[in-house]
Amino acid sequence: MFVITLTYEKPLEEVDRWLEEHRVFLRDNYAKGRFIASGPCTPRTGGVILAHGCCRDELDAVLETDPFKREGVAAYTVLEFDPVMTCPELAPLLGQA
Repeated sequence: MFVITLTYEKPLEEVDRWLEEHRVFLRDNYAKGRFIASGPCTPRTGGVILAHGCCRDELDAVLETDPFKREGVAAYTVLEFDPVMTCPELAPLLGQA
């Protein structure tokens, strides 16, 4: 599983210019089973995406297609971890059931 943090590198006006296209990117990756949660930070300085079901190389390639990355709006940090405990609702999703 991966925790991806995005840190905005441009003013919010520039971020918002690409927001709908970024949401299309997110929806596409939810549909493909890669993403399980996402949202903005509070305060709005970036965002977080939780991803699973792919290897790091595949994830890196996917992130390259994000309009925020393509347009230089956000910097990305990817943290990989092995979830050994979850709430019962996530256990089937992570193959722990």
